[in-house]
Amino acid sequence: MKFKFILAAAFLAGASFASFAQTHAEGEEYYKADQLSNAKELLLRNMNNPGTDKSVADYYLGLIALSEGNQADASKWFNDGKTANPENPFNYIGLGGLQLKSGDPKGAQELFKQAEKLGKKNASVQVAIARAYYEADPVAYKKDIDKRIEKARKINMKEADIYLFEGDVLKDAKDFGSAASKYEMAANYNNDATEAYVKYANLFTMVNPQFAVDMLEKLLQLNPNSALAQRELANAYYNKGDYKKAAEEYGKYVTNPNHFKQDEDRYAFLLFYDGNYQKGYDYSTALLQANPANFTAQRYQFMNAAQIKEMNDKLLPMAEALFATHKASKDNKFAPIDYILIAQEFNSANRPQDAQAVLEEAIQDDPSNPEFYKQLAMTYVEENNLSKATDTYEGYLSHIEKPGYNDFIQQATFAFYAGVENKTKDPAAAEKYYGIAKDYASKAHEILPNNYKPVKFDGDIAMQKAAEDQVSSAAVPFYTEAITLLEASENPTRYANDAKVMYNYMGNYYLDQKDVAKAKEYFNKYLELDPNNEAYRKFVEGLE
Repeated sequence: MKFKFILAAAFLAGASFASFAQTHAEGEEYYKADQLSNAKELLLRNMNNPGTDKSVADYYLGLIALSEGNQADASKWFNDGKTANPENPFNYIGLGGLQLKSGDPKGAQELFKQAEKLGKKNASVQVAIARAYYEADPVAYKKDIDKRIEKARKINMKEADIYLFEGDVLKDAKDFGSAASKYEMAANYNNDATEAYVKYANLFTMVNPQFAVDMLEKLLQLNPNSALAQRELANAYYNKGDYKKAAEEYGKYVTNPNHFKQDEDRYAFLLFYDGNYQKGYDYSTALLQANPANFTAQRYQFMNAAQIKEMNDKLLPMAEALFATHKASKDNKFAPIDYILIAQEFNSANRPQDAQAVLEEAIQDDPSNPEFYKQLAMTYVEENNLSKATDTYEGYLSHIEKPGYNDFIQQATFAFYAGVENKTKDPAAAEKYYGIAKDYASKAHEILPNNYKPVKFDGDIAMQKAAEDQVSSAAVPFYTEAITLLEASENPTRYANDAKVMYNYMGNYYLDQKDVAKAKEYFNKYLELDPNNEAYRKFVEGLE
């Protein structure tokens, strides 16, 4: 468990949260919201700034050290806090907590008495002591905890810290509904209790993000300068799936002097996924100018640029530079989108082998990602290597949950042309690929039995496999059926190219059979789809 002491408002420097800027106050907010690493960063960053109460900053740094199991550092910070301000009771409570941790409850009691003298009639002091007992051992010290909370109530039953503590205890017991009620009470009693709003919101941010959004918007109305509130509201919108609002709120937050550098990267991420590509590019570029070693900013600069048509001529050098930076350090990790965008850029630049190197690394990094296999297959298509395209696309099909009609047709297409590719040089390989094409065309036909395309594939394959003297007739039964299906479809002209191939084939078949009327029937259907083909028209008109 983490220490969760609450410092009384009476001992805070700068009581109005809205008035502070880069003092201990923001670090204190983060600590109270149980975000200890962020609290530590801000407390250390702002330690020597004007307005920082060092005794307060030392106290929270001591609590953080204690939560990290570093009792020596905790002791140092608490004692530094005592030196900075001997009248601050909370560093004595921190030292008392250390005594409890080391098994010296009597020593702790003496330090708690000193704190009480300095904080007479201060309910928050009693709550902080209760927390010290709770963090040491909530079972063994239950009576001491109850006694301190009762004292706090007698001093001021409307003290928000009481309800924050009780909410934390209920949250630890996984009674989240009751915990939320306590946090809401704390916020009602003290509008400046930022942590109450944040803790309430965090209970709901995943299960009911709108509750979280409502609470945090209320907090920001009261405390518009709180970096914590701005950040949590942005995250609440993100969890809600409202990336546009999340980006908007992050845009406000990253201008706050107390924001975290790593959150600049998230803002760049949100701008990209919200589709605000130009702004995302400009922001990432500014981050890179400030820090050329910012790999994340470099990634988002390229991602956004890849979506901006006017930047097409700049993409290749950016892709090269990004991949080089990635390769320079194992810490510079890619997400799937990085691999895919870079590979697409290399492929577009007629550098399929470079694209293949990128995607082969991607598959090694994540062999279960089907998109990598799909993209890699397309690089082999660019090389006119349909055999490898077919083999690679098989990896795509084996890694998607439920392949569909288009997936099967795509593989049938690759495999058919792989068969054609191998027809002369490797007949056995050609036979294998024709078999693959026929198998996937059949699977596609099972999904859409009224679609002409799978049946046409059967005709195409039959024609390729037929003996030379049978080529002109091998596809006839398949093309006849495919044409019937195509002409019965809602928009047959959409597939004009396939239709013309079949009409021309069937016309020539009937011409060979001396059935000129039937041949002209198919040839005229061809002309309906290609009315400006005068040479073809003259050929048809010349038939007798």
